Amino acid sequence: MTGLTHLDNEGSARMVDVGAKTVTQRQAVARGRITMTPDAAAAIAAGSVQKGDVLAVARVAGIMAAKKTSDLIPLCHPLPLSKVEIDLALDDTGVTVTATAATAGQTGVEMEALTAVSATLLTVYDMAKALDKRMTIGDIRLLSKTGGKSGDWHA
Repeated sequence: MTGLTHLDNEGSARMVDVGAKTVTQRQAVARGRITMTPDAAAAIAAGSVQKGDVLAVARVAGIMAAKKTSDLIPLCHPLPLSKVEIDLALDDTGVTVTATAATAGQTGVEMEALTAVSATLLTVYDMAKALDKRMTIGDIRLLSKTGGKSGDWHA
């Protein structure tokens, strides 16, 4: 009907059957950013945020979220992730998060990488909101994906 893989011929949502696809090594990298006041960034850097180590907790939240992506995104396949890596780069105006997800599977891990970035950024917000309620989360995007029938893609 539309050429979209998550819609059947009648336009109803469906989970794509990936059973016949070849298992390949797949990896995806996503990035996003949260901006904040210099005072909030300094408090995170100093480890003086009342709720604790913001970056450590946010990293764990991102890893956990990647593992639960299929519980959050309705038509996403559950995947056995072989790697989830969260890189947090703090500067004087915020935190840039880069997440890498990998698996040997029949479908890609783009959603897992994007979910990891999103949850990591939301956790930074949650832990630092007492310092700056105007923090802005944005620019969440896929940077690259490798493996699978469609091959490699880089932004």
